[in-house]
Amino acid sequence: MNILLLLAYRSAWNRRGTLGLMVFSIALSVMLLLGVAQLRNAAHDGFSQSVSGTDLVVGARTSPIQLMLYAVFRLGDATHNMHWRSYQALAAHPAVAWAVPISLGDSHQGFPVIGTDAGYFQHFQYGNHQLLEFQSGAPFNGIFDAVIGAEVAEKLHYALGDKLTLSHGSGSSPLAEHADKPFQVVGILKPTGTPVDRSLHVSLAAISAIHLDWQGGVPMPGVTIPAEYVGKFDLQPKEITAALIGLSSRSGVFQMQRFVNAYADEPLLAVLPGVALEQLWSLLDVFENTLLAISALVVAVGFCGLLTSILAGLGERRRELAILRSVGASPGLLFMLLALESLLVVILGAALGVLAVSGLSVVAGPLLQARLGIPLSSAVLSEDVWLLLLAVITGGSLVSLIPGYRAYRMSLVDGLTPKL
Repeated sequence: MNILLLLAYRSAWNRRGTLGLMVFSIALSVMLLLGVAQLRNAAHDGFSQSVSGTDLVVGARTSPIQLMLYAVFRLGDATHNMHWRSYQALAAHPAVAWAVPISLGDSHQGFPVIGTDAGYFQHFQYGNHQLLEFQSGAPFNGIFDAVIGAEVAEKLHYALGDKLTLSHGSGSSPLAEHADKPFQVVGILKPTGTPVDRSLHVSLAAISAIHLDWQGGVPMPGVTIPAEYVGKFDLQPKEITAALIGLSSRSGVFQMQRFVNAYADEPLLAVLPGVALEQLWSLLDVFENTLLAISALVVAVGFCGLLTSILAGLGERRRELAILRSVGASPGLLFMLLALESLLVVILGAALGVLAVSGLSVVAGPLLQARLGIPLSSAVLSEDVWLLLLAVITGGSLVSLIPGYRAYRMSLVDGLTPKL
């Protein structure tokens, strides 16, 4: 067997130029296939790690996916809000350990603004149950204090003490600016790789204060309430967008979910974050599987190129194979030689593809983690990625049998007889 391997290696080395291109082609196709699979798994992990330790996300009745998208990932808009009194009733429920209100709808230069309370910094968790930490500063205390995420601070070059104003509405085209009530940056959070990095956090009282002289989503004509006088008003919110709830015992999560969904005072919806994300991935299955199928087709094209190259070279190697037959090599040995030669190219290409995926993970992993919240790890490939790699090598093994079989069928007379 060692002699056969040596012979296959030397034979391949003599044609290293052509086979080297095939190795490179297979490596690229394997890198694409494994990279798509690894990135898909990382995206799933990134979304699931954006919120942890939260048992229920509660909001006005809508679809579970939509509630999760706007309450946790700041995507889309809430169709309805929930009443503040309903939030207070849920927060006071005996099964609830903690509750954090979330109020959305304003923005700052395209970044979403979150109205919440001090409990947000005490109870919100991400990743492996990690609490939020401050890079500098502290949580908001005054009405017009703001805590910003790491990406907001980096992109807008904000530091502690800087002033900023909020805009009514979300997205890149807000409706109007609350220019008469500026905020001061009092805290900057450490990077989390979650939507927290792209958010500004203010108190619920601040959200009420900037809308005191607004009605129906527009400023009231001729009415202006200066920032120094907002403290004279009742700043308790009447509505919030959603609430994050943690229970005293996770065993009662379904009972609490039924209680919220059947709440009598207003139609509410309570979703389990993990279940809602699974529903989201089920909707994206077609897109993900399409990407994997395209990547698999690229691998198949690489195999076809390898097969074409080796079969085309058999015509030039007829005399070489005939000489091997004449010195005692059996047809079975020729079969194994050609098959092993093709298999070596496939294995080498697959190995280079794995190394390329790992190398790109090392280089791009921190960037994806910081910018998109996708924890791309290069340490260990996931189980399904290893299964894809095994499928690639198995497919390559089957392809390598074809040139081996072709060499097996070549006769000694055909190899020694020149074609005119």
